[in-house]
Order: sequence, then structure tokens, then C-alpha cells
Amino acid sequence: MGGALAGGAAALPSHAPSVRAAEHTPALAVPGLPAQDRCLVMGILNVTPDSFSDGGAYSSPARAIDHGLALAAEGADIVDVGGESTRPGALPVPPAEELSRVLPVVRELARAGVLVSIDTMNAVVAAAALAAGAGIVNDVSGGLADPAMASLVATAGVPYVVMHWRAPSREMRRHAVYRDVTAEVAAELRDRVGNLTARGVREDQLILDPGLGFAKRPVHDWTLLGNLGQLRTLGFPLLVGASRKSFLGDLLGDGDPDRIPPADRDTATAAVSALAAAAGAYCVRVHDVAGSLHAARVAAACRTRVPA
Repeated sequence: MGGALAGGAAALPSHAPSVRAAEHTPALAVPGLPAQDRCLVMGILNVTPDSFSDGGAYSSPARAIDHGLALAAEGADIVDVGGESTRPGALPVPPAEELSRVLPVVRELARAGVLVSIDTMNAVVAAAALAAGAGIVNDVSGGLADPAMASLVATAGVPYVVMHWRAPSREMRRHAVYRDVTAEVAAELRDRVGNLTARGVREDQLILDPGLGFAKRPVHDWTLLGNLGQLRTLGFPLLVGASRKSFLGDLLGDGDPDRIPPADRDTATAAVSALAAAAGAYCVRVHDVAGSLHAARVAAACRTRVPA
């Protein structure tokens, strides 16, 4: 793990509320996903040349497959394979290119017994990945980018991660305007649930993601983390994707995220994973699996082993 907090990290900003412990168990059952007594850990596998976090380290199929197997060996419950960068300012990738990146990786990981999630906004890519052995669709647009995604997921019957999304990567920064970010994110996710279920997606397929860093400024990310309990009242499992994101760099770099490279934010990410798990998150999506797996186990132990 990186040493992002070494040497005395800055305190949480004044606008970052404390994450409250969950009053109930975080484990809401999702058919097709592992049943654990702790928050699940999803390992990130970017098969792209322009990932914000790893600079394209796994853009070749062979390297990506090896890394995916390593994530699983470290304890990842799910390995999330994506072939299109969604970092701020990223441009769309043609579906044919996305398919060429992810399908060999999905196929080999699934053959090895790894539970694979396909990270895509494109229904054609999702369908091909499911046919190649993926078991989950993780759509950062929540079905808004491709109208065909809802019917695909409904027919496939697989778990579907629905993220809060307002605009494509190239223009999302200008949509980071909120009066009450928690209430607005909750309302917009509720609308997505209504739209998807009206099109045949079952409620028990859905996992909601508040979309940290997507059309959000650091103050919005911290507020959402501090209010996970309010988002849990929507009644769906929550996935939290904070790993290496710029709001952590902004904190650790005292307002200058470039001072702390993404790979040096893993310790801070594990801290967020512990807090999110304690607040009832169903799953965390991370680059460094070992650190967040330990964090999830600690949060579970605090919930189950501390005498009443």
C-alpha cells in the first residue's frame, strides 16, 4: 500500500462529516453475488491506455489477465474489468475497441473461476462480456448513456450497479452544482430505479453507487460519504468507489491533488473503505484489494464482536 498518510496526514476538512456506524448489518442479499458477513471488495482492472490511476499498466491482455488473477488471489470478491476510461475529460471509446480490450480478459478470468464484473456504459459490450462469462454489469451512467442497457440487464437477470451520473466525462465538471448533494443524488438515483424497474429490471438486481468524483467536487464527495446512512434509506445495497480519487489527493495534498499521485492514495482509500463498511456499504471498489479487505474485516469485527 502507498504511504499517503505517512508523516502525519492533514486532518479531514471541516466540511467532511464523520461517517456514522450502521445501525443494521450492511449485508443486503443480491442474487448472484457472494454472501459475506462483511462488506464486499471489488478489485479494479482497467484495460485502458489512459487510466488516471495506473497509466495504462494493464492495457495488454496478458498483463491484465495476470493482474486480475492477482486481485482475486488477494481476496477480491469481484474483479471489475473496464475498457473505457471515465476519468474527467476522457473521450468515448468505439464499442469495437472496447470489446477488443475487455473480452479476452473477461473470458480468461471467468474460466479461472473469478467472478467478473464488466464496467461499461455500452449494452453491446455488456452483452458480449456476459456471454464471455461476466456475471455483473457495472454501468457508471446508470443506463442513461445507452437506452438498450435496461432491457439487456432485465433479460440477463444479473446484478446491475447503477451509478449516479449527470453527464459524460468530457463535460461532467460543469454539472457539479448542488444545493443539497445528498438529497439530489438520492432523488436522481430513485428516478433511475423507477425507470429501470419500469423497463423490467428487478429491484433485487440493483446496487446503487453515489458516484464519488463524477460531477462532484471534493466537498460533495465528503458530504456523500458522511451521509451514507441517508442513501441507505433508499433500500438498496450501496457500492462506494473512492479509490485513489482526486478528493483524497486534494485532502492529502492540502488542496493540491497533484502533490499526491494516485498510487500513493491507497492508505487513505483503505480508511474510507473501513468507514464506508462501518456505515453499511455493501461493496467497495478499489485498486488495492488487500488494504480494503482488511478494512472491511475490521469493520465487520467491530459490528459483530463488540459486546452490546
